[in-house]
Amino acid sequence: MDQVELYSKVEKALEEIRPYLITDGGNISLVNIENDVVKVQLEGACIGCSVNQLTLKNGVEATIKKYVPQIKEVIEVK
Repeated sequence: MDQVELYSKVEKALEEIRPYLITDGGNISLVNIENDVVKVQLEGACIGCSVNQLTLKNGVEATIKKYVPQIKEVIEVK
């Protein structure tokens, strides 16, 4: 899979989960993908949320892996 297709699939996954984050006053942006690790930035209410790491792993990472199974991990960058 080339980089353009990879980014497209990850963005599609983020579009699936983004409405849930927006409902709670937050959002998420794709920063970069390196060595099958997706780097994202949480925004708005997600920044200070006490369960943001749980959302990142169980929501965001799981959704991205559904679209792109070779992704190893999703990490937050600030």
